[in-house]
Amino acid sequence: MKKTRYALALALCGITAFAHGAAPVNLIPMPAQLSVSGDTFTVSAQTPIVVDGSDADARRTAEYLASLTAHTRHLQLQVKTGAPENGAIVLKRDPQAPVANEEGYALDVTPQGIRVVARDEAGLFYGAITAWQLLTPAPGEGDVHVQPVHIRDQPRFAWRGLMLDSARHFQTPDEVRTLIDQMAQHKLNVLHWHLADDQGWRIEIKRYPDLTRIGAWRTPPTTGKQPAPKPYGGFYTQDDIRAVVAYAAERHITVVPEIDMPGHAQAAIASYPELGVTGTRPPVSADWGVNPYLYNVDDHTIEFLHNVLDEVMALFPSTYIHVGGDEAVKDQWKASAAVQARMRALNIKTEDAMQSWFIEQMGKYLAAHNRRLIGWDEILEGGVPPSATVMSWRGTKGAIDAAKLGHDVVLAPAPQLYMDSMQSDRADETTGRLPSMSLQSYYTFEAVPKELNAAQAKHVLGMQATIFTEHMPTMRHVEYAAFPRMDALAEAAWTPVKVRDWHGFLERMPSQLARYRVQDIAYADSAFAPSIDVDRNAAIASGRASVTLSNQARFGNVHYTIDGSEPSASSPLYVRPFNVNLPTTVKAVALADDGTPLAAARTRVLDLPSLRTRGTGELENCAGSDFRLRVQPTPDATSMAPTYLINVFDNCRVYKAAKLDGIAGIRVDTATLPRNYALAHDAKLVVSHKASTPQGELVVHLDSCKGREVASLPLPADAPATFTLQGALAKQAGTHDLCLVFTSPITGPIWGVGAVTLLPADKAAP
Repeated sequence: MKKTRYALALALCGITAFAHGAAPVNLIPMPAQLSVSGDTFTVSAQTPIVVDGSDADARRTAEYLASLTAHTRHLQLQVKTGAPENGAIVLKRDPQAPVANEEGYALDVTPQGIRVVARDEAGLFYGAITAWQLLTPAPGEGDVHVQPVHIRDQPRFAWRGLMLDSARHFQTPDEVRTLIDQMAQHKLNVLHWHLADDQGWRIEIKRYPDLTRIGAWRTPPTTGKQPAPKPYGGFYTQDDIRAVVAYAAERHITVVPEIDMPGHAQAAIASYPELGVTGTRPPVSADWGVNPYLYNVDDHTIEFLHNVLDEVMALFPSTYIHVGGDEAVKDQWKASAAVQARMRALNIKTEDAMQSWFIEQMGKYLAAHNRRLIGWDEILEGGVPPSATVMSWRGTKGAIDAAKLGHDVVLAPAPQLYMDSMQSDRADETTGRLPSMSLQSYYTFEAVPKELNAAQAKHVLGMQATIFTEHMPTMRHVEYAAFPRMDALAEAAWTPVKVRDWHGFLERMPSQLARYRVQDIAYADSAFAPSIDVDRNAAIASGRASVTLSNQARFGNVHYTIDGSEPSASSPLYVRPFNVNLPTTVKAVALADDGTPLAAARTRVLDLPSLRTRGTGELENCAGSDFRLRVQPTPDATSMAPTYLINVFDNCRVYKAAKLDGIAGIRVDTATLPRNYALAHDAKLVVSHKASTPQGELVVHLDSCKGREVASLPLPADAPATFTLQGALAKQAGTHDLCLVFTSPITGPIWGVGAVTLLPADKAAP
């Protein structure tokens, strides 16, 4: 290990110095058992991949390995059939293979070649994936000297999943296949496909064509002077579905479809209003959150859903069918005389019990077709159907309760494994929810709750990350959210607890990031991106700044420049805080030991205007609500920036510790954002601030949101998408918090703050 990394480890507060030793075996997930001994084997373009001529499945796996290696290493390996031979990569199925289960494999690298054996096709495939990773330890082309490893491997959990929400934003079949490819490379084996919700119905059902003719399209919201938008949507034909399912199966991934019920049904009810409780046709929702529309509970609706499930089961051979069951607000059921009469006829006392009955009708129907029902943990409310498997998303309590009742469970808790949670609090993050869930938090997540005893723990099938896409309009957004956290998830799901090691994982990450780059995967570099931190107020007062560099993972060699040049391995290595005079531009980059960047270089300009400016991510919530959400300018905007950190419950932000000596004005870069949030019973929590004019103002208070008013900036009556508010700020001395309150009606837009700048007297005139 290089001394530079050891120096960085000691320099950054709280970092454990890395152990010195041999180069890491760059595999993710780390195998259950691995040893290194002997001499290397060199793979060249003349090295064949050999399989048994009678084993078509093994040949298909060999061809997949050859295609991966050609794409990522530019080695054109040929597949041959016949007896195993020296100097080859051998893939062989053997019922006597020294492995524990059908997904296990043994892999040995000796000077005579690479040999992978497994009892079953899945194990052989995963062994081939490991072989591919051994062939791609670093970027480059040509021969590879493969480490002499000896592996005996099998997964910890049977369910290693990822959920993709295609209802809120639609991905093309090719984009879904891209995600499937990455799942396969990470040894994940369940794609949970969220295909129907309030905002869109994405699966063709031939018996009910209006589900896609109407339900697959929504009209996005607008504000102010924005032009009328085009309808947004799309759907998968049944041929599309069959092709995706087959593509996944070739990679040993089971696709589990989700048709959400009885809630999240607005797109279906927009298509067929008689399925709803009110009988009226709502629009396909353009609002994120919890909408009020539930399926009816009459025989016609149950039959409709059974018919839908018939076509779903014909397309998806998976054992499990997901029926949702989450966030079903029962107001419409409570208000419906017909629903209440149905409950009395069934001797059902509560609406929660009515949902349990509803879900049980689906469970019985699926069981009659040799399928199993899985649903979100709300299906526990009112009594869970006996055959149900529970996917716990509201923390881990649902999994604990269900496992204690004897039900199988999958851990998919929010926010811990929700990939729509941001990866950091960095100012340059894109859209998502807060609090952030870091790479390390994914790696250290434990899927077996400590509250379960050994017998109950056997009901834990595994774990799953969830990609809800309200704020991910493009596949680039999805990839940014998923990678590299998928690496941490994969290792947590596959590798035994005793083998997992966070620092060893970090040592293996540079090779994985290189694999992403060669495959054009738009991963996030948040964990490794340098943060350039200073004490703003001290720098403003003295004209000199003490600069601290760090990154979230506390990993890599951080180099920096202060002369405007791009940082590289030849630039100064950061070992301790350093001082600069204002104005200065600091640039920093984190590098792996071989000099490869772990993240894009970051730049921070240190001058008085920038130090007096706080960006959207640097403003805090006002007291009373900790809800934070980072959104793009419009719900379907395809760019990664700009973004705006908002609180949908209180349109109010705080500029902490503002140094106000000599400040005479304030400038606020503002965006007009749609208030497209369905809050159900939480709508009562939205704070309304008293306005002085019909359109409202931005009012600035001193020290707290109830403090003295020091500025009032009128909002435009018909606001454009972005605009700037600027005005005088009552003169103050010293350091104070500034509370920025928008007093506009809560039926109108949400105002996003891009940046707030404090202006000295010579800059304060509007």
